[in-house]
Amino acid sequence: MKKLQIYLPLLLSIVLSAGLYFGYRIGVKAGSGGSVFYLPIGSGGKLDTILKFIEQDYVDTVNSQKLENNAINSMLEKLDPHSQYITAEEFHEMNDPLLGSFEGIGVSFRIEKDTIMVINPVKGGPSEKVGIMAGDRIVRIDDSLVAGVKINNRDAMRKLKGKKGTKVMVEVYRRGVAGLLPFTITRDVIPTYSLDVAYMVNKTTGYIRLNKFAATTYDEFLDAAYSLRDQGMRCLILDLRGNSGGYLKAATDLADEFLPNGKLIVYTQGKNRPKSFTFANRSSVFENDELIVLIDEGSASASEIVAGAIQDNDRGTIVGRRSFGKGLVQEQMPLRDGSALRLTVARYYTPTGRSIQKPYDGDFEKYHHESWNRFENGEMTNADSIPHPDSLKYVTPKGKIVYGGGGITPDVFVPLETDSSLYFYNRLANSGLIFQFAFDYADSHRTQLAKFKDVAAFKQHFVMDEGLFNELLALAAEKGITKPTRISQQSRRHIKTLFKAYVGRNILDDAGFYPIYQEIDPVLLKAIELASGKP
Repeated sequence: MKKLQIYLPLLLSIVLSAGLYFGYRIGVKAGSGGSVFYLPIGSGGKLDTILKFIEQDYVDTVNSQKLENNAINSMLEKLDPHSQYITAEEFHEMNDPLLGSFEGIGVSFRIEKDTIMVINPVKGGPSEKVGIMAGDRIVRIDDSLVAGVKINNRDAMRKLKGKKGTKVMVEVYRRGVAGLLPFTITRDVIPTYSLDVAYMVNKTTGYIRLNKFAATTYDEFLDAAYSLRDQGMRCLILDLRGNSGGYLKAATDLADEFLPNGKLIVYTQGKNRPKSFTFANRSSVFENDELIVLIDEGSASASEIVAGAIQDNDRGTIVGRRSFGKGLVQEQMPLRDGSALRLTVARYYTPTGRSIQKPYDGDFEKYHHESWNRFENGEMTNADSIPHPDSLKYVTPKGKIVYGGGGITPDVFVPLETDSSLYFYNRLANSGLIFQFAFDYADSHRTQLAKFKDVAAFKQHFVMDEGLFNELLALAAEKGITKPTRISQQSRRHIKTLFKAYVGRNILDDAGFYPIYQEIDPVLLKAIELASGKP
């Protein structure tokens, strides 16, 4: 239990259809009620034929479309963990986050074992603001039980989406927390911006955090980076932690800003896709600035392309923990009924030739929860526990050793904080109480908080006083989390800082969160230390 309670930083831390044919040119003999007939396959294949047999001869009525979808999904999961069939009903929900906006609660989810599992709350969206976390299982929506009742994606979408300003009540199961956690979420327009925040951490160091690689990422980055440079930035900390990827071109365009012309960024190759190279091809003012890239176990795909290009070209310093390990390229193929197939068509390789795709044995949930195994194996707290097989060793132009086979290993490792002095803080934060308490406080004190017109004023003048701190302790006791005999100063500081950061987010969005959370963010603090030239 203690391991789980100190796991907060990790917690705080996303074909074949009716037209799939195999080109058989024969007929299939079938019997029904003593009669004999032939089903011509024509341009169809085995899947088509079997579905027809089931429709015509099965003992009970069946839903052919559901059968077909199940067969497709089962087929794809055996191929790799990232090929995906998108039904017509799911199409916009899957593509909108990268292309436009929509109204809802702001989570990406997947039906796993008959339960709605939150993959990630949308950054800055209504779900994240109230404390919904990755890995949460939604058990109830309003008065409806949605776990164990064979709910599908379409029905889940219908229950969670809705007009801006309407409210929905959800109860979630969170691993390691007793009972169900209730949240009241006010639906809103879900932002599709990929840049969370950009600000100067000191006179010469700027900080930019990207949450995905979308169609607008490159332009968003340029606007923010030039603004910071005008403020004196000569060192950039680019935060890609928790960034699960997106468009390949957005990643290569971004990497191009940091690399001289002619430098290799990435190359891709598949059985039916010839080797394709992407090189830096334009000059930029950022090529000579100091660069530090932050990654963790949630950094995947396009994030790993950027980090790999920077690391393999000896261009900057990678700080944090080993990234997710997704080295597969998907293409989206539209189908006639409005559905689509995202099919893995190639692997991508970093400039030294590394494939960073981690192993997959066909167990989808195990694959996506592999970070938990890293924690239990000690990798999250000790760099020596990171697996580095000699057969996957590569060397950069300046002689640095790097490894393939499972994510990008940082140049500077920063472990999870497992100090026993943070035990009570981690219990509170992991339960979601700090998130909820901050949300309720901000909601009920909006008039008083309106006096803070900018982040600087809020950061300087807002404090969590002892009265508020004791209110939080009383709420924790009601929820079964009893305070220890003595709360360490470190735990107390972390609790107050996280509360303040979440109040800041509720009134000033992400711009009010990150500059405050920075005070207790060990990865960012290490990057700032490196940028300042300290040992």
